[in-house]
Amino acid sequence: MLHKYISTTLCVCVIATSLVACSQETDTKQSAATSQQQSNEAQEEVILPDQHLQKGDRGKDVEIVQQHFINLGYPLSVNGMYDELTTWAITDFQLQLKDDDIEVTGMYDQQTKEALNHQSSQNVKIDPGQAIKQPTQKQQKNETTTIDNPYDVLALINKQHALPADYIPEDLVTPDVRFPFTEDLPKKQMRKVAAKALEDLFQAADDESLDLFAQSGYRSYERQEAIFTANIEKNGEKAANKYSARPGESEHQSGLTMDVTSPSVDYDLVIAFEDTPEGKWIKKHASDYGFIIRYPKGKEDITEYQYEPWHLRYVGKKAAKEITEANITLEEYIGNLQHK
Repeated sequence: MLHKYISTTLCVCVIATSLVACSQETDTKQSAATSQQQSNEAQEEVILPDQHLQKGDRGKDVEIVQQHFINLGYPLSVNGMYDELTTWAITDFQLQLKDDDIEVTGMYDQQTKEALNHQSSQNVKIDPGQAIKQPTQKQQKNETTTIDNPYDVLALINKQHALPADYIPEDLVTPDVRFPFTEDLPKKQMRKVAAKALEDLFQAADDESLDLFAQSGYRSYERQEAIFTANIEKNGEKAANKYSARPGESEHQSGLTMDVTSPSVDYDLVIAFEDTPEGKWIKKHASDYGFIIRYPKGKEDITEYQYEPWHLRYVGKKAAKEITEANITLEEYIGNLQHK
Protein backbone atom coordinates (compact mmCIF):
# COMPACT_ATOMS: atom_id res chain seq x y z
CA MET A 1 0.00 0.00 0.00
CA LEU A 2 2.84 2.38 0.88
CA HIS A 3 4.52 1.70 -2.46
CA LYS A 4 1.28 2.43 -4.31
CA TYR A 5 0.84 5.66 -2.35
CA ILE A 6 4.35 6.83 -3.14
CA SER A 7 3.93 6.04 -6.85
CA THR A 8 0.65 7.93 -6.95
CA THR A 9 2.21 10.92 -5.19
CA LEU A 10 5.15 10.99 -7.60
CA CYS A 11 2.79 10.95 -10.59
CA VAL A 12 0.83 13.85 -9.14
CA CYS A 13 4.09 15.81 -8.57
CA VAL A 14 5.34 15.16 -12.12
CA ILE A 15 2.01 16.28 -13.59
CA ALA A 16 1.97 19.37 -11.39
CA THR A 17 5.54 20.23 -12.32
CA SER A 18 4.75 19.81 -16.02
CA LEU A 19 1.73 22.05 -15.69
CA VAL A 20 3.80 24.74 -13.98
CA ALA A 21 6.50 24.47 -16.67
CA CYS A 22 3.90 24.69 -19.43
CA SER A 23 2.33 27.66 -17.72
CA GLN A 24 5.70 29.40 -17.43
CA GLU A 25 6.51 28.68 -21.08
CA THR A 26 3.14 30.04 -22.15
CA ASP A 27 3.66 33.16 -20.03
CA THR A 28 7.12 33.65 -21.58
CA LYS A 29 5.73 33.34 -25.12
CA GLN A 30 2.89 35.70 -24.33
CA SER A 31 5.33 38.18 -22.80
CA ALA A 32 7.59 38.00 -25.87
CA ALA A 33 4.62 38.42 -28.17
CA THR A 34 3.41 41.39 -26.15
CA SER A 35 6.88 42.97 -26.27
CA GLN A 36 7.09 42.46 -30.04
CA GLN A 37 3.62 43.93 -30.47
CA GLN A 38 4.54 46.92 -28.33
CA SER A 39 7.75 47.34 -30.34
CA ASN A 40 5.82 47.22 -33.61
CA GLU A 41 3.30 49.69 -32.29
CA ALA A 42 6.09 52.00 -31.19
CA GLN A 43 7.59 51.86 -34.69
CA GLU A 44 4.22 52.53 -36.26
CA GLU A 45 3.77 55.58 -34.06
CA VAL A 46 6.85 57.23 -35.63
CA ILE A 47 5.32 58.47 -38.86
CA LEU A 48 7.28 60.49 -41.39
CA PRO A 49 6.08 64.13 -41.41
CA ASP A 50 4.02 65.63 -44.23
CA GLN A 51 5.60 69.04 -43.76
CA HIS A 52 8.01 70.34 -46.42
CA LEU A 53 11.46 70.65 -44.87
CA GLN A 54 14.64 72.29 -46.15
CA LYS A 55 18.04 73.52 -45.08
CA GLY A 56 17.81 75.70 -41.96
CA ASP A 57 14.61 74.15 -40.58
CA ARG A 58 14.57 72.86 -37.01
CA GLY A 59 12.34 70.78 -34.77
CA LYS A 60 10.82 67.40 -34.08
CA ASP A 61 9.95 66.72 -37.71
CA VAL A 62 13.60 67.13 -38.66
CA GLU A 63 14.59 64.73 -35.88
CA ILE A 64 12.19 62.08 -37.22
CA VAL A 65 13.61 62.41 -40.73
CA GLN A 66 17.18 62.27 -39.42
CA GLN A 67 16.43 59.09 -37.45
CA HIS A 68 15.07 57.41 -40.59
CA PHE A 69 18.25 58.22 -42.46
CA ILE A 70 20.39 57.01 -39.58
CA ASN A 71 18.47 53.71 -39.82
CA LEU A 72 19.50 53.58 -43.49
CA GLY A 73 23.14 53.91 -42.46
CA TYR A 74 23.77 57.63 -42.96
CA PRO A 75 26.20 59.15 -40.41
CA LEU A 76 23.87 61.84 -39.07
CA SER A 77 23.09 63.10 -35.60
CA VAL A 78 19.54 63.50 -34.32
CA ASN A 79 19.99 67.19 -33.54
CA GLY A 80 16.78 68.56 -35.02
CA MET A 81 18.75 70.86 -37.36
CA TYR A 82 18.36 70.51 -41.12
CA ASP A 83 22.06 71.03 -41.71
CA GLU A 84 24.50 70.34 -44.56
CA LEU A 85 24.83 66.66 -43.60
CA THR A 86 21.06 66.17 -43.58
CA THR A 87 20.83 67.94 -46.94
CA TRP A 88 23.57 65.67 -48.28
CA ALA A 89 21.88 62.49 -47.03
CA ILE A 90 18.57 63.41 -48.63
CA THR A 91 20.27 64.41 -51.90
CA ASP A 92 22.22 61.14 -52.00
CA PHE A 93 19.02 59.16 -51.34
CA GLN A 94 17.14 61.05 -54.06
CA LEU A 95 19.93 60.52 -56.57
CA GLN A 96 19.96 56.78 -55.91
CA LEU A 97 16.22 56.65 -56.62
CA LYS A 98 16.18 59.15 -59.50
CA ASP A 99 15.02 56.43 -61.89
CA ASP A 100 11.79 56.38 -59.87
CA ASP A 101 11.08 59.92 -61.12
CA ILE A 102 11.92 61.55 -57.80
CA GLU A 103 13.12 65.15 -58.02
CA VAL A 104 16.67 65.67 -56.72
CA THR A 105 16.61 68.80 -54.57
CA GLY A 106 18.16 68.08 -51.17
CA MET A 107 14.78 69.04 -49.71
CA TYR A 108 12.39 66.76 -47.85
CA ASP A 109 9.00 66.80 -49.57
CA GLN A 110 6.05 64.53 -50.26
CA GLN A 111 7.94 62.71 -53.02
CA THR A 112 10.80 61.98 -50.64
CA LYS A 113 8.42 60.78 -47.94
CA GLU A 114 6.75 58.38 -50.36
CA ALA A 115 10.15 57.15 -51.56
CA LEU A 116 11.26 56.51 -47.97
CA ASN A 117 8.08 54.58 -47.21
CA HIS A 118 8.45 52.57 -50.43
CA GLN A 119 12.11 51.85 -49.69
CA SER A 120 11.21 50.62 -46.22
CA SER A 121 8.31 48.41 -47.32
CA GLN A 122 10.12 46.94 -50.33
CA ASN A 123 13.52 46.77 -48.61
CA VAL A 124 15.19 48.66 -51.47
CA LYS A 125 18.95 48.71 -50.97
CA ILE A 126 20.47 52.11 -50.27
CA ASP A 127 24.24 52.57 -50.09
CA PRO A 128 24.97 55.84 -48.21
CA GLY A 129 27.36 58.05 -50.15
CA GLN A 130 27.13 56.04 -53.36
CA ALA A 131 25.66 58.85 -55.47
CA ILE A 132 27.38 61.84 -53.87
CA LYS A 133 30.22 61.89 -51.39
CA GLN A 134 29.73 63.10 -47.83
CA PRO A 135 30.71 66.79 -47.53
CA THR A 136 34.00 67.37 -45.79
CA GLN A 137 35.21 70.81 -46.78
CA LYS A 138 35.35 73.80 -44.47
CA GLN A 139 35.66 77.15 -46.20
CA GLN A 140 38.42 79.46 -45.14
CA LYS A 141 37.84 83.19 -45.13
CA ASN A 142 38.41 84.86 -48.53
CA GLU A 143 38.90 81.47 -50.15
CA THR A 144 36.93 80.06 -53.06
CA THR A 145 35.86 76.50 -52.40
CA THR A 146 34.25 73.86 -54.59
CA ILE A 147 30.67 73.05 -53.62
CA ASP A 148 30.30 69.53 -52.16
CA ASN A 149 26.62 69.14 -53.03
CA PRO A 150 25.83 70.87 -56.35
CA TYR A 151 22.37 69.24 -56.44
CA ASP A 152 21.22 71.18 -53.38
CA VAL A 153 18.51 73.57 -54.63
CA LEU A 154 19.71 76.08 -52.02
CA ALA A 155 23.37 75.77 -53.00
CA LEU A 156 25.12 79.14 -52.86
CA ILE A 157 27.05 79.70 -56.08
CA ASN A 158 29.16 82.84 -56.27
CA LYS A 159 32.76 84.05 -56.33
CA GLN A 160 33.50 82.19 -53.10
CA HIS A 161 31.54 79.00 -53.84
CA ALA A 162 32.20 77.32 -57.18
CA LEU A 163 30.61 74.32 -58.86
CA PRO A 164 32.86 71.36 -59.74
CA ALA A 165 34.35 71.69 -63.23
CA ASP A 166 32.94 68.31 -64.22
CA TYR A 167 29.44 68.94 -62.84
CA ILE A 168 26.67 68.36 -65.37
CA PRO A 169 23.20 67.96 -63.83
CA GLU A 170 21.77 64.50 -64.55
CA ASP A 171 18.18 65.74 -64.74
CA LEU A 172 18.35 68.42 -67.44
CA VAL A 173 15.20 68.84 -69.54
CA THR A 174 13.83 71.49 -71.88
CA PRO A 175 10.87 73.37 -70.38
CA ASP A 176 7.81 73.84 -72.56
CA VAL A 177 8.06 77.64 -72.82
CA ARG A 178 8.76 80.20 -75.54
CA PHE A 179 12.28 80.96 -76.75
CA PRO A 180 13.25 83.66 -79.27
CA PHE A 181 15.23 81.08 -81.26
CA THR A 182 14.40 77.69 -82.72
CA GLU A 183 17.77 75.89 -82.47
CA ASP A 184 17.92 73.00 -80.03
CA LEU A 185 20.69 74.46 -77.87
CA PRO A 186 21.82 73.41 -74.37
CA LYS A 187 20.85 76.84 -73.04
CA LYS A 188 17.20 75.84 -73.44
CA GLN A 189 17.64 73.33 -70.64
CA MET A 190 17.06 73.46 -66.90
CA ARG A 191 16.99 70.91 -64.13
CA LYS A 192 13.67 69.13 -63.96
CA VAL A 193 12.35 70.76 -60.79
CA ALA A 194 13.19 74.25 -62.08
CA ALA A 195 11.81 73.52 -65.55
CA LYS A 196 8.41 72.53 -64.12
CA ALA A 197 8.32 75.70 -62.03
CA LEU A 198 9.24 77.82 -65.07
CA GLU A 199 6.39 76.29 -67.07
CA ASP A 200 3.97 77.26 -64.28
CA LEU A 201 5.41 80.78 -64.19
CA PHE A 202 5.05 81.19 -67.95
CA GLN A 203 1.49 79.87 -67.88
CA ALA A 204 0.59 82.45 -65.24
CA ALA A 205 2.23 85.19 -67.33
CA ASP A 206 0.26 84.02 -70.38
CA ASP A 207 -2.93 84.23 -68.35
CA GLU A 208 -2.07 87.91 -67.81
CA SER A 209 -1.52 88.38 -71.57
CA LEU A 210 2.20 89.01 -71.07
CA ASP A 211 4.79 88.28 -73.76
CA LEU A 212 7.52 86.54 -71.78
CA PHE A 213 10.39 84.63 -73.40
CA ALA A 214 13.14 82.40 -72.01
CA GLN A 215 16.57 83.32 -73.33
CA SER A 216 19.34 81.41 -71.56
CA GLY A 217 19.35 78.52 -69.08
CA TYR A 218 21.97 75.80 -68.61
CA ARG A 219 25.55 76.59 -69.54
CA SER A 220 28.44 74.14 -69.23
CA TYR A 221 31.72 74.90 -67.46
CA GLU A 222 33.50 74.92 -70.82
CA ARG A 223 30.95 77.27 -72.39
CA GLN A 224 31.24 79.66 -69.44
CA GLU A 225 35.01 79.56 -69.74
CA ALA A 226 34.78 80.63 -73.39
CA ILE A 227 32.31 83.43 -72.59
CA PHE A 228 34.39 84.78 -69.72
CA THR A 229 37.57 84.71 -71.81
CA ALA A 230 35.83 86.65 -74.59
CA ASN A 231 34.56 89.25 -72.11
CA ILE A 232 38.07 89.70 -70.70
CA GLU A 233 39.46 90.28 -74.17
CA LYS A 234 36.73 92.85 -74.81
CA ASN A 235 36.62 94.79 -71.51
CA GLY A 236 39.40 93.52 -69.26
CA GLU A 237 39.10 91.04 -66.37
CA LYS A 238 38.01 93.51 -63.67
CA ALA A 239 35.13 94.87 -65.74
CA ALA A 240 34.17 91.45 -67.08
CA ASN A 241 33.81 89.99 -63.58
CA LYS A 242 31.12 92.53 -62.70
CA TYR A 243 28.69 91.14 -65.24
CA SER A 244 30.16 87.76 -66.17
CA ALA A 245 31.17 84.85 -63.95
CA ARG A 246 34.37 82.88 -64.02
CA PRO A 247 33.87 79.23 -65.02
CA GLY A 248 32.50 77.28 -62.05
CA GLU A 249 31.11 80.43 -60.46
CA SER A 250 28.16 80.77 -62.84
CA GLU A 251 24.68 79.82 -61.67
CA HIS A 252 23.87 78.81 -65.23
CA GLN A 253 25.99 75.68 -64.79
CA SER A 254 23.67 74.63 -61.94
CA GLY A 255 20.70 74.26 -64.28
CA LEU A 256 18.58 76.22 -61.80
CA THR A 257 18.71 79.52 -63.67
CA MET A 258 16.91 81.04 -66.63
CA ASP A 259 17.37 84.49 -68.10
CA VAL A 260 14.04 85.88 -69.33
CA THR A 261 13.19 88.71 -71.67
CA SER A 262 10.48 90.16 -73.92
CA PRO A 263 10.01 91.55 -77.46
CA SER A 264 9.77 95.12 -76.13
CA VAL A 265 13.52 95.05 -75.35
CA ASP A 266 14.26 93.15 -78.57
CA TYR A 267 14.80 89.93 -76.57
CA ASP A 268 17.95 91.40 -75.03
CA LEU A 269 19.12 90.95 -71.45
CA VAL A 270 19.18 94.59 -70.38
CA ILE A 271 18.26 96.59 -67.28
CA ALA A 272 15.46 98.24 -69.28
CA PHE A 273 13.60 94.94 -68.92
CA GLU A 274 12.60 96.04 -65.39
CA ASP A 275 10.32 98.72 -66.88
CA THR A 276 8.45 96.39 -69.22
CA PRO A 277 5.11 94.84 -68.20
CA GLU A 278 6.87 91.47 -68.15
CA GLY A 279 9.70 92.76 -65.98
CA LYS A 280 7.33 94.35 -63.49
CA TRP A 281 5.26 91.17 -63.28
CA ILE A 282 8.36 89.03 -62.77
CA LYS A 283 9.53 91.22 -59.88
CA LYS A 284 6.14 90.85 -58.19
CA HIS A 285 5.31 87.20 -58.92
CA ALA A 286 8.52 85.21 -59.52
CA SER A 287 8.60 84.06 -55.90
CA ASP A 288 5.12 82.53 -56.28
CA TYR A 289 6.77 79.87 -58.43
CA GLY A 290 9.98 79.40 -56.45
CA PHE A 291 12.22 81.92 -58.25
CA ILE A 292 14.14 84.98 -57.07
CA ILE A 293 15.79 87.81 -58.95
CA ARG A 294 19.25 86.62 -58.02
CA TYR A 295 21.14 89.90 -58.47
CA PRO A 296 18.80 92.63 -57.17
CA LYS A 297 19.24 96.38 -57.38
CA GLY A 298 21.11 97.94 -54.46
CA LYS A 299 22.75 94.66 -53.41
CA GLU A 300 25.75 94.77 -55.74
CA ASP A 301 28.20 94.99 -52.84
CA ILE A 302 26.87 91.64 -51.56
CA THR A 303 26.35 89.70 -54.79
CA GLU A 304 29.42 91.28 -56.45
CA TYR A 305 27.51 91.46 -59.71
CA GLN A 306 25.56 94.21 -61.43
CA TYR A 307 21.78 94.39 -61.15
CA GLU A 308 20.11 91.83 -63.46
CA PRO A 309 16.29 92.01 -63.46
CA TRP A 310 16.21 89.21 -66.04
CA HIS A 311 18.21 86.58 -64.11
CA LEU A 312 15.89 84.12 -62.33
CA ARG A 313 17.22 81.50 -59.92
CA TYR A 314 15.10 78.64 -58.62
CA VAL A 315 15.32 78.11 -54.85
CA GLY A 316 11.88 76.63 -54.07
CA LYS A 317 8.71 78.46 -53.03
CA LYS A 318 9.45 78.69 -49.31
CA ALA A 319 12.90 80.22 -49.68
CA ALA A 320 11.80 82.44 -52.59
CA LYS A 321 8.98 83.94 -50.54
CA GLU A 322 11.20 84.56 -47.53
CA ILE A 323 14.01 86.09 -49.60
CA THR A 324 11.67 88.34 -51.58
CA GLU A 325 9.61 89.53 -48.62
CA ALA A 326 12.75 90.34 -46.62
CA ASN A 327 14.35 92.05 -49.64
CA ILE A 328 17.59 90.14 -49.15
CA THR A 329 20.00 88.19 -51.31
CA LEU A 330 20.64 84.46 -51.37
CA GLU A 331 23.95 85.18 -49.63
CA GLU A 332 22.12 86.87 -46.76
CA TYR A 333 19.48 84.15 -46.61
CA ILE A 334 22.01 81.32 -46.37
CA GLY A 335 23.98 83.32 -43.80
CA ASN A 336 20.82 83.71 -41.68
CA LEU A 337 20.11 79.97 -41.87
CA GLN A 338 23.60 79.16 -40.63
CA HIS A 339 23.15 81.42 -37.62
CA LYS A 340 19.66 80.30 -36.61
